[in-house]
Amino acid sequence: MEIGWPTDVRHVAHVTFDRFHGFRGVPEELVLEGPPPPSASTRVFGVSPESMHCSPDGVPTILLHLQRRLYDQGGLAAEGIFRITADAAQERRARDHLTTSGEVPLDVEDVHCLAGLIKAWFRELPGGLLDSLPLDELARCLTDDDCARLCAASLPPSKAALLDWALSLMADVARHHEANKMGTRNLAMVFAPNMLTQAVDPLTALKHTVQVMNFLNMLIQRALKQQQPDDDHGSNSSPSSSLSAAPATN
Repeated sequence: MEIGWPTDVRHVAHVTFDRFHGFRGVPEELVLEGPPPPSASTRVFGVSPESMHCSPDGVPTILLHLQRRLYDQGGLAAEGIFRITADAAQERRARDHLTTSGEVPLDVEDVHCLAGLIKAWFRELPGGLLDSLPLDELARCLTDDDCARLCAASLPPSKAALLDWALSLMADVARHHEANKMGTRNLAMVFAPNMLTQAVDPLTALKHTVQVMNFLNMLIQRALKQQQPDDDHGSNSSPSSSLSAAPATN
């Protein structure tokens, strides 16, 4: 028997699939009973970006929402932003809300709470954002181009995208340093420990943190130079990557 082409076809449903929600748009009569299959992680802290909703640039959307709220509420001009610790109870409530709903709570008015949540996200990132940077190579970074080349050689694309976004954020803050008292070096000091996992040897951990602090300071200055004077990035990463470097010369 020969099998021919279909002759009576109707479009009755449009079904799509994504890794966070599974199949969507399935007609009720075709939906199987029982719990839905597991989807991507809905956790916010302590998970890899690959398991989260991300922008096309690979930045988790929850970070973009926190950034936008921080900017909208005047966080760029707040003295000691990213250095001053928020009220612990308020930050814990906001964190719990983020974890259960995936959304920034509307009642958070303290910009230091928003900044603290951003730092906490990086601090709890599995494997640390900058753990793969070799200590000996960090010590040889004398210019921002050296730092950018080291990132290209040592960071996987997902972590390079996160670092680029963080540098854009820190550059935005540094441009308001006269108001917030947070220049590039101060920002590097508060962010460096949050971008590393704790080494077993305290002396090694301290040395690594100092090296990363100097490394970040150069890269924040680089991002600052690349930004337009009236540029405050609140919805996405910087149009031109701070990690693009000229080829090394012999």
